Amino acid sequence: MPLKDLPADTRPREKLLARGAATLSDTELLALLLRTGTPGRGVLQMASEVLTTFGGFAGLLHTAAEDLKRIKGLGGAAKRAELLAVMELARRAMSQRLKEREVFSSPESVKQFLSIELARKPHEVFAVLFLDAQNRLIAMEELFRGTLTQTSVYPREVVQRALQLHAASVVLAHNHPSGTVQPSRADEALTQTLKAALALIDVRVLDHVIVTQGDSLSMAEKGFI
Repeated sequence: MPLKDLPADTRPREKLLARGAATLSDTELLALLLRTGTPGRGVLQMASEVLTTFGGFAGLLHTAAEDLKRIKGLGGAAKRAELLAVMELARRAMSQRLKEREVFSSPESVKQFLSIELARKPHEVFAVLFLDAQNRLIAMEELFRGTLTQTSVYPREVVQRALQLHAASVVLAHNHPSGTVQPSRADEALTQTLKAALALIDVRVLDHVIVTQGDSLSMAEKGFI
């Protein structure tokens, strides 16, 4: 059913303006961005298909323009560009929040941020959050990339980058594409190696976060650091 044929108080735009954005479902929010569907397929149905195909908004955050072409009605450049722009705004907004306040005033926000950045990558990625003396984010950088099962991480490069950014502390992070969130013995050993290497330049390792598509784990919270 086209949006114009819905009762006025159930149309996403009118509902948002009357009751607030939080009252809209994910499908309704995305339908507002898409605006129109295709012949015989309303925009709400199209929005639902997009979310199902890419695994919700978290999946869309890592979807490329070419991938969106898989959805009928998203072949045109304009719609895809608008959708990708909104997803990038969401990423930047979360990053800005971490830069403006102490990262560990909300550890859950850190795990959410890292999940959005890393969880859906098909290959293993090792990233580092470099923090200043007030535990605010200086930068997040993906330093190493590996296969589905392992990543080669070079402590010297992590130390060098920490010095270049004048970091006071770091949060280590990597994803497990396999879906297992528990740290391996190799993860524990790597954490201790990096902790010792960074200690030589007076940079603290505050945490090592492991993320999967559906979960995240703080090694500090589990007592591994």
